[in-house]
Amino acid sequence: MPRLTRTLSIERAEAEGTWQPRSDVVVERADGVGRFSATTGPFAGYERVVEEHDGNVTEVTRYRLAPGMALVPFGLFYRRALRRPGRATAPFWGPPEVIDAHAGSTLGALCAIAVVSGYLGTLLTQTITFAADEFGAATSTQGNVLAAVRAGVLVTVVLTAMADRRGRRSMLLACVATGCVAAAIGALSPNLVGVGLSQLVVRIVVSACTVLFVVIAAEEMPAGSRAYGVTLLGLSGAIGVGICLIALPLADLGDAAWRVLYLLPLLGLPIVWRMRRLLPETRRFEVAHDVVPMAGHARRFWLLAVSALLLNVFKDPASQLLNEFLRDERGFSAARISLFSIFTNLPGIVGVVVGGRLADVRGRRGIGAAAVLGGAAFTVVQMQSTGWAMWAWSIAASVIGGAAIPALGVYGPELFPTSLRGRANGVVAVLGVVGTVTGLVAAGYLSDRWDGLGPALTLLAVGPLIMGVLVLVAYPETAHRELEELNPEDRPPPVSGARPATG
Repeated sequence: MPRLTRTLSIERAEAEGTWQPRSDVVVERADGVGRFSATTGPFAGYERVVEEHDGNVTEVTRYRLAPGMALVPFGLFYRRALRRPGRATAPFWGPPEVIDAHAGSTLGALCAIAVVSGYLGTLLTQTITFAADEFGAATSTQGNVLAAVRAGVLVTVVLTAMADRRGRRSMLLACVATGCVAAAIGALSPNLVGVGLSQLVVRIVVSACTVLFVVIAAEEMPAGSRAYGVTLLGLSGAIGVGICLIALPLADLGDAAWRVLYLLPLLGLPIVWRMRRLLPETRRFEVAHDVVPMAGHARRFWLLAVSALLLNVFKDPASQLLNEFLRDERGFSAARISLFSIFTNLPGIVGVVVGGRLADVRGRRGIGAAAVLGGAAFTVVQMQSTGWAMWAWSIAASVIGGAAIPALGVYGPELFPTSLRGRANGVVAVLGVVGTVTGLVAAGYLSDRWDGLGPALTLLAVGPLIMGVLVLVAYPETAHRELEELNPEDRPPPVSGARPATG
């Protein structure tokens, strides 16, 4: 195991609480004078020994991170934290509530897979304008192709329902691997229809992955760190998007050069193969749980479904037609589009991280509503701006809107019991795609008619405006509540023969 050694004076050791159990990145218990082990923490092995020698105090920490947590950057962050004095609260990058080894392995493996899924999910959006150029397709045609691809989410319900019966782990791994192969097949497409058909498969499995990521994270993370898990998954997916953006200038090398980007997902197959050994099945799925019908959960279902529809009417056209807007209306090259996307989206990491922390510590509703309303407003202003102002408003939209990812993304798995979690969220995703299809078709038609994407998005921004109000007035607060408290169907049955308590 890695070994960390610190030598300090007695006075400093007392001031830093070296002789006391830690409770920041690990929850320790005292096994004797100066000897500590972990009661909770993402470690496969952990021991801290504090001894006094010749007027100095020596602290030796031996630890081995859970397999998934050994991945960069987790390994570097935890090593740095353990070399420092213990604190009363978790560091800004750590989970607000300490996670255990099983949750750590799960989270680390999920983040690695999410990078691959993030690339797959943005591939068509980033490249369709270049493919359309090769095939001579108009903006409205691109919108129709993007909308048709999203319609494949109907099959997503089947996949997520299978995950409720057969397990989350196997379905997630199969979906990501299928997406990598289907994307590579798209590189051989003779026309835009061929690209759309291959991406139809990619979209189906990526949509299933999106549901399964948050379901697995919610089932494994402690109540005080579920939004944190969604935060890391969002950031990992953003890394995948960033890889695609970095590779995007390759599309400028020739009319057919965009096809190279469709072959890169084959590099994700070894990652999926490696992660299959590190990703365990969730404990909540493996524990016996009642199989319950959808009846009785209609209010929660429609609350989330309508919200997804309202948000996607605006959000998906704004992101998926952005490259066409920059290229045709602002005259950007592929390299400049890549620079704009990276430069304006990278600050969104701040919004995601801060939003996740606040959602876990202070609650979901206020953060989620503010993020949706602010992100939509700044996006509309961005589309009406030019020059440096367009860049500035885009950064603001990225930062504010990014907070919605963890604050609202965790609601889907939180509001349904284990036996419904995948299926219900799959159906919610279908309603979200109805919003996506409606928004893409409307945005493509209106932008052709009004000679610009900005006016079209201004009209479609009514969707997130209504959703923001809905979050404030109708959403329950779920922070710090166990899934079994939110879903009484999953509570373990009373012990056989136990006598009821008497007052």
